[in-house]
Amino acid sequence: MPKVDVLNLEGKTISELELNEDVFGIEPNQQVLFDAVMIQRHSLRQGTHKVKGRSEVRGGGRKPWRQKGTGRARHGSIRSPQWRGGGVVFGPTPRSYSRKLNRKVRRLAVRSILSQKLIDNELKVVENLVFEAPKTKEFIKVLDALNIEDKVVFVVDGQEEAENAYLSLRNLQDVLMITVDQVNVYDVMNSSNVVFTKSAAELAGEVFA
Repeated sequence: MPKVDVLNLEGKTISELELNEDVFGIEPNQQVLFDAVMIQRHSLRQGTHKVKGRSEVRGGGRKPWRQKGTGRARHGSIRSPQWRGGGVVFGPTPRSYSRKLNRKVRRLAVRSILSQKLIDNELKVVENLVFEAPKTKEFIKVLDALNIEDKVVFVVDGQEEAENAYLSLRNLQDVLMITVDQVNVYDVMNSSNVVFTKSAAELAGEVFA
């Protein structure tokens, strides 16, 4: 069973926690991680790109010159694709880039990235994130105590008290707080550290097992 130290907000070890081996102790599946990140990034695209085809551009209602006798090439409209100001051939139109990932594969991807973070010593567990009042300065002190300098994701149990902690960190760049049910591969992979509360780590071991 993988074990991790439980820290307080001063960065001191106060206990030890056994993590669920099926969630935090598997061999990471790199292909599944790649697929999950690509699908998530595709889903972020708006897909609102649009160009006008020859039937949508303005003008060109009559034949520019007669069919024969002018010595010039025959044309039916000045808004044909070969004309300046004409319609675009095979241009982008609105579409959805979202793709689907099977539920079992998605859960395997989450287990893989959490296990990888533990292998890389980029996963920490704190006892809780209880603050008496919303204070960004106090949260910065917690980051310093935990030796966190780069991007970090804090994962909390949706039932525990973390409102003041959220209000304290929301103005900080590269600091994100999510609940266990919001854990996803892209946010975790895109951060240098992942910090679970003790309650969230235990819940994740049940939810993703």
